[in-house]
Amino acid sequence: MTRHTDSHELSERTDSHEPSSERTDSHEPSSERTDPRGSLLETIGHTPLVELETGPPSVPVYAKLETFNPGGSVKDRIGKHIIERLLDRGDLPPGGTVVEPTAGNTGIGMAVAANQLGLDTVFVVPRGFSEEKRRLMAALGAEIVDVPGDIGMSGAAERAHEIAEQREDAVVPQQFATPLNVEAHYETTGREILEALGEEIGAVVAGVGSGGTLMGIARAVRERVPDVHVVAVEPEGSTFGELLDEHREEGDYKTEGIGTHDPSVAELLDPDVLDEVVTVSDRDAHAELQRLASEAGHLVGSSSGAASVAARRVAERIASGDLDAPAETVVTVFPDSGERYLSKNIYGSFEAWEGKA
Repeated sequence: MTRHTDSHELSERTDSHEPSSERTDSHEPSSERTDPRGSLLETIGHTPLVELETGPPSVPVYAKLETFNPGGSVKDRIGKHIIERLLDRGDLPPGGTVVEPTAGNTGIGMAVAANQLGLDTVFVVPRGFSEEKRRLMAALGAEIVDVPGDIGMSGAAERAHEIAEQREDAVVPQQFATPLNVEAHYETTGREILEALGEEIGAVVAGVGSGGTLMGIARAVRERVPDVHVVAVEPEGSTFGELLDEHREEGDYKTEGIGTHDPSVAELLDPDVLDEVVTVSDRDAHAELQRLASEAGHLVGSSSGAASVAARRVAERIASGDLDAPAETVVTVFPDSGERYLSKNIYGSFEAWEGKA
């Protein structure tokens, strides 16, 4: 059931948690981003930061809605940033080819940027990921190389390097290893959050796959809020928690886009930056993404469901005093849309989503 807030409570929350000193009335038409854009790439970033009706009233939770990017996900940010930097440095020649291992969203983001910049794309995709993502990459003109799902992203990365060696002017950006991934979120996502909320940020909560999103945001926010609580989110069955010497039971999971069975693949994920790694079950992530749709109108994927669950838990701990945070505000990221996963029965029963119905 959607929570209704009375006028007194709303007034108190507005006074205590004003995201920006220049915040305008939400009912007033916005004058931002109305000028014509010279390129599709100019529409990447500056996604909405929206308060979620979840968790305790005293600790608001905000989410960056990354489906507003032109390619439909947070990975548009790194696609643009990485490719532009490689071109600027001369590592990628004009008219060259980008070869990348990807589950889909990074491929889509890189294909959007590559199309705008006159480049070709080849993506190595382990089987078992969203068919919608695969079709979108192909629609954007990419060459798709399928590999067995059991070789994982490390095996896909090896195949990508083999392909690049056989092609002239081909480069493997390797999102799991390039510092440009983190830099993209440091320069854009993290700074956008600071512009919206100032120093009123108690915790940053985000799912981790490559780790670039969380590392970049955390780096930016900690420059202004050194004690911000940084939380990585993974599905049950993933083993990122081992980086903090926490026991993890490896297992299968359906939540897509985050998690790993080989933490060493995520070279960008610095354990020293993390305060904790929390796990969210597939069942909880699935229930939450459906709740977000039916009660709040957010059409998001399973990684967003997991992020929302984790962010609410952190907010509840701050509200109860169990977690000492520098501010009573939690920020998370919704990486993409649920439309990417319709073929996986994401809005059906949990058993149908698991493939057991």
